[in-house]
Amino acid sequence: MTSTPVLERPASPEGRRPRRVRRTTPRSTLTRGAGLGLGIAMLWFSILVLLPLSAVVAAAAEGGWGRYLSVLQNDQTWAAVTLTVSQAVLVTLVNVVVGTVIAWVLVRDRFWGKRALDVVIDVPFALPTIVAGLVLLSLYGPNSPLGLHWAFTPNAVTLALAFVTLPFIVRTVQPVLEELETDVEEAAASLGAKRSTIFRRVILPSLVPAITAGAALSFARAISEYGSLVLLSGNKPYETEVVSVRVLTFIENGNTASAAALASVMLAIALVVIVLLDVLQRRVSRRG
Repeated sequence: MTSTPVLERPASPEGRRPRRVRRTTPRSTLTRGAGLGLGIAMLWFSILVLLPLSAVVAAAAEGGWGRYLSVLQNDQTWAAVTLTVSQAVLVTLVNVVVGTVIAWVLVRDRFWGKRALDVVIDVPFALPTIVAGLVLLSLYGPNSPLGLHWAFTPNAVTLALAFVTLPFIVRTVQPVLEELETDVEEAAASLGAKRSTIFRRVILPSLVPAITAGAALSFARAISEYGSLVLLSGNKPYETEVVSVRVLTFIENGNTASAAALASVMLAIALVVIVLLDVLQRRVSRRG
């Protein structure tokens, strides 16, 4: 029998392996129309967001670091910051669980009243926040028909923030669940995978980007909420006063520099939380 000759890859003159050719990608794929649209979008974004934020930071920076220290060292201000951030974190964690469960039920299950529930989820979006505070006050105020007298207590802050932030998780997770195909889940189940394993290794990595995006929106809305807390919390210093009310107090007293400093501090906290959520999203997606 004759053996088939094996073709060897010719070596380089120096006996080294040939160098790999790097693929070059174009720096930009924007067309003229897309570039014009991007420019208009950035201009509009700058007018609405970047310029106002820059003005606030510039006003806060006029007093230097001493301005920040004097604001944060104030016991009443620090109590408002602590209450706002802690309640925002608590409400966000609750929304991650409850909002994901609600989105799952709306997508994967069929039951009577499903469409009505789907519409009611958007009520906090459409309802003015001061009206939301009035509704919550009628249910949890001094004359509560439920027997839950939570008005003017720290529980009122938790309740108001949970009411206005719940739809964020539901509406970010729901479209992703609708796009997920069940073929992979059925294949994993046929191979003997448990439901917890399927959820952790198949479903969760696909939901993590939506959950983190909703959590970021929920936290940002919670630390800036004002309208629903005016009637329900009572704005008691050291007890139920939140940062937004504290900022308004500074402005009413003519201390705009302190108001700008406190606002920029909350902006920094929001940015830190958003970055941490993005890092968490990337790690969970890689493990999945």
